Amino acid sequence: MSELKPLVSVIVPVYNSQRYLRSCIDSIVQQSYCHLQILLVDDGSTDTSASICDDYAAQDERICVIHQINGGIAAAQNTGLDAADGDYIAFCDNDDIMHHANIEILLQAIAATGADMSKGRWRQIGVSSLAQTAVQAAGEPGHPQLTVIDTPLYSYQRVFCKSLRMLGGAKAEANYFNESNWCRLYKRELWDDLRFTTGHYAQDIRMAGPLYSRMKRVVDVDQVLYFWLQEPDSVTHSKRDSVFWHDNVAAAAENFSFTLERGIIPYRNYFGLTASVRDEKRGVKAAQRRGKLHEEDLSRCMSDSATMTELIRKLSIIDRCSCALLAQIRRVENLIYDKKIHRMK
Repeated sequence: MSELKPLVSVIVPVYNSQRYLRSCIDSIVQQSYCHLQILLVDDGSTDTSASICDDYAAQDERICVIHQINGGIAAAQNTGLDAADGDYIAFCDNDDIMHHANIEILLQAIAATGADMSKGRWRQIGVSSLAQTAVQAAGEPGHPQLTVIDTPLYSYQRVFCKSLRMLGGAKAEANYFNESNWCRLYKRELWDDLRFTTGHYAQDIRMAGPLYSRMKRVVDVDQVLYFWLQEPDSVTHSKRDSVFWHDNVAAAAENFSFTLERGIIPYRNYFGLTASVRDEKRGVKAAQRRGKLHEEDLSRCMSDSATMTELIRKLSIIDRCSCALLAQIRRVENLIYDKKIHRMK
């Protein structure tokens, strides 16, 4: 490709990731597509992450390091978006690894289809496989199949059960969306006047509806372009308290209403809403048995349950049954998924 090519801004929120940060940054600076602005947003790290970022910036002029007081991943992502000069935006978590052709392939997919966003596939990895993953990430990508999706918000809500995607074949898998921002390439204008809500665990869930509703066309790339490091002690896998579940309830409820107002049945958010309320109730009962139940937690749980009931009543009987069926399938899948994650080393 010639040097007259679009600039891609890669945003990396960084927080206390010294163990894996170098592998992550290496996978970005070694991208086959070179015209990058690499934004490392140090979100108040207390380990050596900040100095690692500075070391890389001293060696590569494409890297810009922004140091800020700790505000959480949403605040770091927003800082990156505010500083981005690129025609396209990509995100990478600070402990994950990008395939060396990630940006090039996703950019080519957008150019070929005129899509607003391109998305690739990912693979979950354990810490013990980092060295092997680095080799895989440097491999040749082959000739991936492209699939165009003209209903991003609908696909996000409807296609989320792994077993049904397997039964549906390649087309169903191509229509799968989740809330993650990595392994995507966005046209910059999608993010105009759109920023993550800070101070929450589920900032990505809140963003999904508003972001996908802006897209007219998405292209799926049938190729593993991203390696997602699994750590059982991460916030996603270990944080289980009333505030966490309430935040997930609030995010799912917000997206539920947003989607329903646009005439789309919020299948995925029905699952997220009911699952989070159920887990919140379990947490309250467990605290009650231990004699450590706080009135605030009980009140919050009762309010969340009422919110869930009110939203579900807005669905027709048929839609409720469809949502409940998909939710049950997903619950079983999650039991299997959780066991898989905790076995990864």
